[in-house]
Amino acid sequence: MPTASKRELHLGLNVLAAGMHPAAWQFPGTDPLGYIKPSQWRHIAAVAEKGTLDAIFLADGTNVPLGPDGQVAGPVNSFDPVVLLSVLAGQTSHVGLVATVSTTVDNPFGLARRIASLDHLSGGRAAWNVVTTWDAATTDNFGGEPHADREQRYAKAVEFVDVVRALWDSWDDDALVADQAAAQFTRPHSVRPVNHRGRFFSVKGPLNLPRAPQGQPVLFQAGGSPGGLDLAARHADAVFASLGSLDHALEFTRDLRRRTAAYGRPADAIRVMPGLSFILGGTEAEARERARVLNDLAGDRRLATFARQLGVDAGELAWDKPLPRSLLETTELSPHSQGAREIALRLARRETLTVRELLDRVQSWHRLVIGSPEQLADAIEEWFAAGAVDGFNLMPDVEPSGLEDFVEHVVPILRNRGIFRREYAGSTLRDHLGLQRPSSRFAESRAAG
Repeated sequence: MPTASKRELHLGLNVLAAGMHPAAWQFPGTDPLGYIKPSQWRHIAAVAEKGTLDAIFLADGTNVPLGPDGQVAGPVNSFDPVVLLSVLAGQTSHVGLVATVSTTVDNPFGLARRIASLDHLSGGRAAWNVVTTWDAATTDNFGGEPHADREQRYAKAVEFVDVVRALWDSWDDDALVADQAAAQFTRPHSVRPVNHRGRFFSVKGPLNLPRAPQGQPVLFQAGGSPGGLDLAARHADAVFASLGSLDHALEFTRDLRRRTAAYGRPADAIRVMPGLSFILGGTEAEARERARVLNDLAGDRRLATFARQLGVDAGELAWDKPLPRSLLETTELSPHSQGAREIALRLARRETLTVRELLDRVQSWHRLVIGSPEQLADAIEEWFAAGAVDGFNLMPDVEPSGLEDFVEHVVPILRNRGIFRREYAGSTLRDHLGLQRPSSRFAESRAAG
């Protein structure tokens, strides 16, 4: 077993509706409607904080896939992430709050205001997960222009993030005076417009909120295409990646560190936290049985979902055959999430796996571990000790039981191995992630002048 250095492991919780498995809502003892009940979300947040996890990470999506009979196959991401996390901010005191918002369908001022609001209201625990939207059906819901190609989406994302960060810096840290006797509310020239005029956006500013408790809320980035990696290297504090093997993780992290240094940032400035799906049991046999029950409940829905994610017809896939040669040999970029699709193709090319074997290794585009608490802890520590990752975004099979089992049985093992905290050392998400509070770019310019 490899020995980890004194680095501290970072663990977030990625909650998708009822859980990561497509049959999570059918699992015995699970409330199929829990995903829209405030009580379940409050419970999940309390368990995450009990386990001293770094953050709760909420993905998003507004497109609801309908079957040919007009039915919805199961729970979907429903609540607006910022609204839900604002509720959870009042139920917690330490755990970070990461909201996914797309640069393809939102606007910089509105986003900057919402995330800064969440940072103020939570005492410095907010983060924005930056994504572009590959799904044209999602774009259709916002009544905007026709769905843009990948290059344009990332060009827009870079400008979007530049504007948001400028708005977050439009107030100096010491702008507020609030001197009642002198009738002076702000220090002179400490609040300024950003006056942005770009290819995609025109934003005057300033933001209507003082600078956030964290200086700037934490920036996550999700997406493994070259455009996504470049956006991360330029701006991100952490990345949520799809990585299926240790070799792939090492390669990804080396590439990201190189790109980050090229932007004049410290090479290790970004926390690498790929997704980790898991199905946990008291023993490996119990975990395998839990997986069997879930897979039987899902049936061919797993195959149909996998086909849709790969961008092929379900009829082209067979459970006990490898992926089609045309898919394995293609060099064309997918219109879907490129970095996510690559995890399955890499495994299939390297190990000649059947579709069934692939789905025993990958769940919702992320590494899947099925086993006992010790086996899951080993899987976490192996990649961490190798320097391939800084931690993981946990993706339990079923909520809330999968999270409860992880906090009760896996967290103590990681703590006993000396790689995960026993208590929070700070109060902000930047504290948890070991990130410095950034100074304002405008304050730096003023000091230099």
